[in-house]
Amino acid sequence: MDISSIIGYLLAVLVGITLGLIGSGGSILSVPILVYVLSVEPVLATAYSLFVVGTTALVGGVQKARQQLVDFKKVLLFGFPTILAVFLTRKFIVPAIPDVITLTDFLVVSKSDLTMVVFAIVMIFASIRMIRPSKEQNVQSDFKLNYLAIFMQGLFIGLVAGFVGAGGGFLIIPALLFMAKTPMKMAVGTSLFIVAAQSLIGFIGDIRPGQNLDWNLLLIFTTSSVIGIFIGSYLSKKIAGERLKTGFGWMVLAMGIYIIVKELVVK
Repeated sequence: MDISSIIGYLLAVLVGITLGLIGSGGSILSVPILVYVLSVEPVLATAYSLFVVGTTALVGGVQKARQQLVDFKKVLLFGFPTILAVFLTRKFIVPAIPDVITLTDFLVVSKSDLTMVVFAIVMIFASIRMIRPSKEQNVQSDFKLNYLAIFMQGLFIGLVAGFVGAGGGFLIIPALLFMAKTPMKMAVGTSLFIVAAQSLIGFIGDIRPGQNLDWNLLLIFTTSSVIGIFIGSYLSKKIAGERLKTGFGWMVLAMGIYIIVKELVVK
């Protein structure tokens, strides 16, 4: 095992810590780590990320369920459209994108470059969500869910998550807070279960005959991330989550800008 692999697996622990602390952001770290530290091809890295984040989120979701911090009705409401969109995106849309895309006579981009640029844009939007303070929602007994809006939001989240290999927690949590009036702590636990389901099923949609997956790398990375979520869950009792989320948001913003500059300017 070389030094870059050791660094990559140590950084994988940070992926789990992030999920354990704020319920999102795992894939925002896992894809850059896989691509830039472990030298995994970007499109394949998005598939690996779905497995890593899905498995880690499932472990965290079970922890939250034991604490009665999961609303399983909302897991089903948001989960069905997001799972459907992620599966279809990974099964049909991503494979259909050509390896080289000609936008104009002078602008040609590869599928890998496009994946990283779109991922960086998602990172920037996610960072803005994280930097903005979250407001605790007052749940009204007569509040009625807008099922059509939830379904459409779920499809959008699944499409984005499927393309860039993200769990989508940074989109799911605001939807739970503002569309479904879910208290913050309950939203985090509920989000973990949705992220787990859509990510793992999205990964299944990615598996094709003859595909060469590095299971050794994937399982070590995932194990490291799972260790991290236990650490993150413990730290969540000691650290103010809002302050941590804001700091993480600034870091994600810097990473997103770095990826755009690296992929479009420095190449």
